[in-house]
Amino acid sequence: MKLHKSKKDPELYCYFENGKKKWMYRHKYYDQYGKRKEKKKRFDTEKEAYQALLKLKVDTLKGAFKQVQFSNYTIAQWFDTWFETYSKDWEISTRIQRESAIRLHIKPLLGNYKLADLSKSIYKKEFVNKLLESKKSSTVETFHKIFKIGINAAVEEEIIPKNRFTKITVQNKTEKNFIENAQENYLEPHDLIRMLKTAKESENITNYSLLYLLAHTGLRRGEANGLRWNDIDFENQKLTVDRTRDNKGKRPPKTINSYRTIDIDKSVIDQLSKYRTWCKETKLSFGKHLKIDDFIFISYQTGEPLSDNTINNALDRVVEKGNIKRITPHGLRHTHATILLNDSEMRLSTKDVADRLGDTVREIDETYHHVLPKRRRETAIIFTDILSSTKVI
Repeated sequence: MKLHKSKKDPELYCYFENGKKKWMYRHKYYDQYGKRKEKKKRFDTEKEAYQALLKLKVDTLKGAFKQVQFSNYTIAQWFDTWFETYSKDWEISTRIQRESAIRLHIKPLLGNYKLADLSKSIYKKEFVNKLLESKKSSTVETFHKIFKIGINAAVEEEIIPKNRFTKITVQNKTEKNFIENAQENYLEPHDLIRMLKTAKESENITNYSLLYLLAHTGLRRGEANGLRWNDIDFENQKLTVDRTRDNKGKRPPKTINSYRTIDIDKSVIDQLSKYRTWCKETKLSFGKHLKIDDFIFISYQTGEPLSDNTINNALDRVVEKGNIKRITPHGLRHTHATILLNDSEMRLSTKDVADRLGDTVREIDETYHHVLPKRRRETAIIFTDILSSTKVI
């Protein structure tokens, strides 16, 4: 029987039996006595054979037996094995993000390189630099982080001795000098007011209402896109977050802290009320009725839920038209938090801000460390002022 090696894995083969194409794996390993062995099994399809082989490799990582020549692992083989082994422990959003990065970017660009042999220069040239030709630095940085996490897992499994890629940086010199962090990606209060005014004058009611909500609540973009009308308590002026939504669909929030109910002010209620009236009219124009469990933000062109990148494009147009500092939708979250933490009267504690954003106090401390020293100095001054103004009886 003649075997033909599959491109997917060197231990995967196809063959012909009675004129029909069949598949099998041949997995080499060492038993507990150090003797070289081979496991093999036949299947009707390549997919079945490949999944069974991956499961066998998972057992290898768990110590069932020793793999022969880990040094021959390719990047594609390792990342498939890593995903199969650990993905069940990840949050759904993390699993989706990593699966997409592996399938669309890591395997196509690096899949054929040997895990043990891939050099820093090749990685930088064939992965980082190639991606920067068509994607933003922040996006490439995300793929770079996923790659490093996968390589760290290979180090922990003692497949390779160290991660050679930890010090590689992602920078696109042709891209605008823009840093995606809380210290740069936010607006001063006067710029926020100007941005919302420009949005009201130049954008459709959906885009304006969404930008207004993000600015006044600090919600994440996915949380806002996942809101349904029954998540808004118009009478008590409250908003509940219990899902997130993007182009891949809806799912639970990433962390337990993200589930929350927050207060919203009258201006937000008024804007949402106006927007709800518009939504009813728009739905009717498409022969539909607005339902209480409909997603709030819809396209004026179709009446369907807003696509994930619509608000990015809208915000880019608004800041350009208003000659305002460039930020991302997530920058409105940073803006909301920074304004609250910078409140001179310090009416909200760090815990209050964390609860509102769906973060932990530690996350607030780490993200907004540039704001907190001033706040802490003012706390000390207030304490001294109180003592100084207190009369001794």
